[in-house]
Amino acid sequence: MVEPAVKGALDGYRVVDITTILLGPYGTQLLGDAGADVIKVEAPPTGDSTRYLGAARHAGMSGPFLNMNRNKRSIALDLKQAGGKRALRRLIETADVLVHNMRPKAIARLGFAYDDVKAIKPDIVYCGCYGFSQRGPYADKPAYDDLIQACSGLADLFRNVANEPNYAPTVMVDKLTGLMMSQAVTTALLHRERTGEGQYVEVPMYETMVSFLMVEHIYEHAFEPPLGPLGYRRLTTPLRRPHRSKDGYLAVLPYTEKQWLGFFEIAGRPELKDDPRFADHATRTEHVHEIYAILAGALTEKTTAEWMALCEQVEIPAMPVASLDDVFNDPHLAEVGLFHQQHHPSEGAVVITEPPVDYSRSPASIRRPAPRLGQHGAELLAELGYGETEIEDLRASGALAGEP
Repeated sequence: MVEPAVKGALDGYRVVDITTILLGPYGTQLLGDAGADVIKVEAPPTGDSTRYLGAARHAGMSGPFLNMNRNKRSIALDLKQAGGKRALRRLIETADVLVHNMRPKAIARLGFAYDDVKAIKPDIVYCGCYGFSQRGPYADKPAYDDLIQACSGLADLFRNVANEPNYAPTVMVDKLTGLMMSQAVTTALLHRERTGEGQYVEVPMYETMVSFLMVEHIYEHAFEPPLGPLGYRRLTTPLRRPHRSKDGYLAVLPYTEKQWLGFFEIAGRPELKDDPRFADHATRTEHVHEIYAILAGALTEKTTAEWMALCEQVEIPAMPVASLDDVFNDPHLAEVGLFHQQHHPSEGAVVITEPPVDYSRSPASIRRPAPRLGQHGAELLAELGYGETEIEDLRASGALAGEP
């Protein structure tokens, strides 16, 4: 364990993390990076399924798991057994936050619904991450990232560019909801600091994704009656994409009037400066398909390097299209140290993404490597006052699993 010289903002807070896969573990990773003591409660015998995502040096220690579960301690408890339940209740007594992504009925059957947990720790911040708000008719529906991409409108947005619905090639909803969860938990902790009150926090995937999309896509439908259809027109044209140059692909985004005038000049189309279709932001948005078609046609006339030099000269935002391999070896990211190699006690040399946000007074940090399944069970139970015999009895009963 490496203690930073300056503590993160959440140092001293304990989070009981009963989450799996991506949404919850990513959100609690952010809390852990900010200094919180995150206790990952896993179900034996296999633990979090993300442990097995891709090839690994040892079973249960995949690359994604190593990143998402750094700064956490693992305890493997069978919550269907009385001994496992008692251990979790003792752990909750010491906690500031409990986060889970089980369906409400499932966690209630185990005896850890909000009212149950509040009876143990009245000022707890209890956060449930669900597929759908529990106030609506979809409350009991199962939810995964792909399903929410489909029903939120995100998948259908691809119809404009690919002629059929599609999924974003990233687990967008899980990660976005994890971000929202970390923000919600810290907001609730701030409320507790000011009032002494804990509370129940619900973070639903569906509502989070729809709210996220509607930031811009509510567009002219924000009025009653609507002034136009849903969908931000600049984003829904099929020509809003990276375009081919003479030798590759790049993204060029003239946005302001000055930038468009500069682009018409360097593209050898100065006559377009006086085209009424492109006179201002409103008219360019109205004719976005036409102006992006002009952009696409012009970019084929020069190499990517030539366009990058010209765009820099007239201050037009532009970047070449990078592959994941390119990103992994990017000189800027190397300079800031985003990809950091560290030694894991069981996995050897591993690559970890450093926290991307800089705080001048309370920096985020990576203090612990991702745990093996149940690695800290005995340590945590000893902290709770369990004796060696009690711990061994729990292990013998199967209520406690993981490495001795």
